[in-house]
Amino acid sequence: MTEGIAASGGVADARTVTRREAYRACERYSRGRREAFHVVTHLLPRRLRPHFFALYAFCRFTDDLGDEAAGDRLAMLDGWERELLDAVDGRPGRPLFVALARTIEECAIPIDPFLRLIESNRIDQRVTRYETYADVLEYCTYSATPVGQMVLGVLGHRDAERIALSDQICIGLQVANFWRDVSVDIRKGRVYLPQEDLRIFGCDDAQIAAGRFDERFGALMRVEVQRARMHFDAGRPLEALVSRRVRADIRLFRLGGEAVLDAIEAAEYDTLTARPDVTRFVRARLLLVQGARALIGL
Repeated sequence: MTEGIAASGGVADARTVTRREAYRACERYSRGRREAFHVVTHLLPRRLRPHFFALYAFCRFTDDLGDEAAGDRLAMLDGWERELLDAVDGRPGRPLFVALARTIEECAIPIDPFLRLIESNRIDQRVTRYETYADVLEYCTYSATPVGQMVLGVLGHRDAERIALSDQICIGLQVANFWRDVSVDIRKGRVYLPQEDLRIFGCDDAQIAAGRFDERFGALMRVEVQRARMHFDAGRPLEALVSRRVRADIRLFRLGGEAVLDAIEAAEYDTLTARPDVTRFVRARLLLVQGARALIGL
């Protein structure tokens, strides 16, 4: 496993770890990861934060197994899944699962989203190219939408309307990160840009591997960025369907993803020669503005 996974799991015997200690372990790991900016903020009600940290820790560890672990990743993912199932059956094997099992039980979250996320990382070991955008969207039903469904479970929502809106936000987040990370993913042997789209715009995998940006790739990325924005627009009504106490955090999920798209546009759609990033200033401004909105009840 990666160093992060080993550290996050903890060496202590799960049988001697209290739930409070287990949740604190999840929090320590989460606060050390930059993405947690979009996941848990001080705008979130205090009682929900431990659950969010547990979800984030599980999702991050799962992705680390699929992306960074040395050795037989499929075997490791199988073992990770067994640990998850043991935990929900009352036999957590590590502190992370002490916390996660409590969250799943207390919030009555179905197990399927967790299993689908693990499966997405198995898919990453087998599939490195996607022919059409529809194929990318199908992959997102494993890699992205389950996370939103976990979050909705913590918030107490399981209805089809909210799930459908959440799915759109999560797809937007996933493809926004795909488009930003083109130069990173190719080094892992993966291309998430649809092969069909690459051909339409006269681009190919060789161009991506060479990091050769041109007008054709820029035109392709412009289309993909607009697609991502359509998902965010489609999911935006979710914000009005959750409690005002969590609305700011839910809104930050969307705004964080849109900020990634803004960074791609600011780079003139060049995601080959560098990885466009959201600056600290932009992140701080988002938190400040959404904090102010939360205080006045918007």
